[in-house]
Amino acid sequence: MNIVIKNDVDIEKMRVAGRLASEVLDFITPHVVAGITTGELDKLCHDYMVNVQGTIPAPLNYAPPGYKPYPKSICTSVNHQICHGIPGDKKLKSGDIVNLDITVIKDGYHGDTSRMFVVGEGSVAARRLCQITYEAMWIGIDQVRPGATLGDVGHAIQKFAEGFGYSVVREFCGHGIGTKFHEEPQVLHYGRPGTGVRLEKGMIFTIEPMLNAGRREIKEMPDGWTIVTKDHSLSAQWEHTVLVTEDGYEVLTVSEGAPAKPDIAALTA
Repeated sequence: MNIVIKNDVDIEKMRVAGRLASEVLDFITPHVVAGITTGELDKLCHDYMVNVQGTIPAPLNYAPPGYKPYPKSICTSVNHQICHGIPGDKKLKSGDIVNLDITVIKDGYHGDTSRMFVVGEGSVAARRLCQITYEAMWIGIDQVRPGATLGDVGHAIQKFAEGFGYSVVREFCGHGIGTKFHEEPQVLHYGRPGTGVRLEKGMIFTIEPMLNAGRREIKEMPDGWTIVTKDHSLSAQWEHTVLVTEDGYEVLTVSEGAPAKPDIAALTA
């Protein structure tokens, strides 16, 4: 497994890319309202990235092996869509939940992050799923330090999520990131403590758990990209890009409008 350990120059450029990705989400937040289409959200983000930030939208025309090029600049996954939802003419309505997944390229380096949005008031069940998924991401992030393993990260997320009756999607995971969109290692959101890759200072990867309110089984839609829950239950996802530091971690995808880190001690008490 070829895991790229980042040097100080890489890390500084990843900080910039990560902050810019998070700032796209800050920018788009007031626009995520009932009546707007996911295609309109995509255009707003695209124009902001290209014309204001001077960044490149990494998803646009991205084509990993076996996939046709992704046709838009962001991913918009609504309600039972788990990930990789393609923006289009679908109007958001009050009560919807939507994940906006942003990846920018700045000076050759990728910043990758996503947030959940509840349109309007939202049901108690929908808001709870979004909140627990956010907390699960942070529970995983809090395991990151040199000497820990990716199994520690996955186990912490899985145990926390399943404790609330949610299921963890297994077919999609976090990933190393840097000058490439997807690098080694794969970061599973389930697992056993003490197993998997041992973390080292200078590793950078995403942690992006996808939790379903129902069963974990998934289905790919005919567009070749959009992934949905097989049982049509709601799904939520949050994502941060994380650096392994000398004695812990640094979250690179933060900005002025990024939601605050929850009290981990209170969550695990």
